[in-house]
Amino acid sequence: MATRSLPKTQWESYFDRLARHLKASQAEIEVVGMNLGDQLEGEWVPFYGISYDPRSDVIEMVLEGVEHLVTKPSEVIVDEGVEGLDSIEILASDGVRHVAKFKKALKLPPSV
Repeated sequence: MATRSLPKTQWESYFDRLARHLKASQAEIEVVGMNLGDQLEGEWVPFYGISYDPRSDVIEMVLEGVEHLVTKPSEVIVDEGVEGLDSIEILASDGVRHVAKFKKALKLPPSV
C-alpha cells in the first residue's frame, strides 16, 4: 500500500482518470470535524464520479443519492492498495476532513 499527498496541480487530471476506473465501485463518505463530529454520507452505495474544478476550487463526489462538495480543499491524500484505490482523504481549509472509501461492487449471479 502507498499513501501519498497529491500536489494541487495534479488534482484535476488525477480525478478525471480516476472517475473512469471506479464506476464499478461502491463508496462511502465520512465527514469529520470538531463542530460536526463524525458523520457518514452514502454508506456503501454506487460511486458515479469525482472531479475538481480549479476555477471554483471545489471537489465534487457523486454517489447514488449523494452529491458531496468540498469547498476550498487544502490537501488531498490518496491510499492506493494492491487492487487499486482504497481511499481519498480531503482536508478542507476549515479543518474538516472528508474521507471517501472505496470497494468493488459485488457481482451477483444472473437470476434464473
